[in-house]
Amino acid sequence: MEAQEKVMTAIESPCILVCSIDMKTGFCFGCGRTREEIGAWIGMTTETRRSVMAQLPARLETVERRPRRETRRTRMTRERDALS
Repeated sequence: MEAQEKVMTAIESPCILVCSIDMKTGFCFGCGRTREEIGAWIGMTTETRRSVMAQLPARLETVERRPRRETRRTRMTRERDALS
């Protein structure tokens, strides 16, 4: 009995492994997708992914070019203040 070869199709992705979200726009600094789009990417149809990808260049123009580094202390303070 011959083993069947499993073929995986490549999924287009704009990810460049710079995964940080711009707090002003909600877009990833690296790829321009939203958190929701990133999370749903694997389940999207090819057409939906390509539609999102068509929007990315314009989105990337709206984010700051360098993600702001936030220390843990600053983040915790910001989150605490937001709850108050």
